Amino acid sequence: MEEGRQILIQYQGRLVAVDRLSPRTVETYVLENRRLVEWLEAQGLPLEQVNGQDLAGYLEKRRREDGLDGPSIAKAISALRSFFRFLVDRGLRSDSPADLLEHPRPRYRIPRVLPREQVEGLFNAIPLDTPGGIRDRALFELLYSCGLRVSEAVRLNMEDVYLSESVLRVYGKGSKERLVPFGDEAAYWLKRYLKEARPVLVGSRISRSLFLNRLGKRLSRKGIWKRYAAYARSLGVGSKLHTLRHSFATELLWGGADLRSVQELLGHADLSTTQIYTHVDNSLLREQHRRHLPNLRGYEE
Repeated sequence: MEEGRQILIQYQGRLVAVDRLSPRTVETYVLENRRLVEWLEAQGLPLEQVNGQDLAGYLEKRRREDGLDGPSIAKAISALRSFFRFLVDRGLRSDSPADLLEHPRPRYRIPRVLPREQVEGLFNAIPLDTPGGIRDRALFELLYSCGLRVSEAVRLNMEDVYLSESVLRVYGKGSKERLVPFGDEAAYWLKRYLKEARPVLVGSRISRSLFLNRLGKRLSRKGIWKRYAAYARSLGVGSKLHTLRHSFATELLWGGADLRSVQELLGHADLSTTQIYTHVDNSLLREQHRRHLPNLRGYEE
């Protein structure tokens, strides 16, 4: 097991320094392969002799005992392929048995979106009598206006904001950089936050972070999720924070934006990821049809 731990430490270093994956992805990949190494040790199987059937057995064990669904199995396979490619590169294996594993057929779930009126109602319900409230309004307006991932909003620094151009410099997955414009409403609240709230939150400290908590430290992903959930719950809105990103993308398509432009703004590596929003578009049209023309048939055929 000691040899396996050393290999995992080297593998983690590769993910960070060479592959430049996000901290969350690094953590996920290392954890998955640590589970694999521990399982192989229990089975008495050395890494050098593992075959595709062994890995399939490991994944079946994960599915059966840990309740992994299709998307989770797909993520585990990606982690295993990354690990065995590393072993091949290091000369510890001549092949990668993980390449023999087949991803489960994806079952796409149409993302839930909020109508603009509901988004505005949620934002307007944020109390503005504290610096934290003004910060939250600016944060959520920016998330919605730019279609940001929560992790991207957390990483924003002061120098990433170009107020005069109404543009953000965003670091997405794999630290890939992109420039994203934001609208007038987000610009108004961001300026107000920087003028009224952030100076109170940062106090006498020096911080590059754009969004701060009450201690003057960088606002965490967990903190953002909790704040949004509290606001949504107070209005009885069944919405997760990522819904704002889905709503942003869907509104762009409704407004006539092409898929390639939406892909660039969202920071998707693959256009097929963006295409799911075309299904959202169609589902909304069907819902409007059923609501306003319930007695007509034939639209869905």
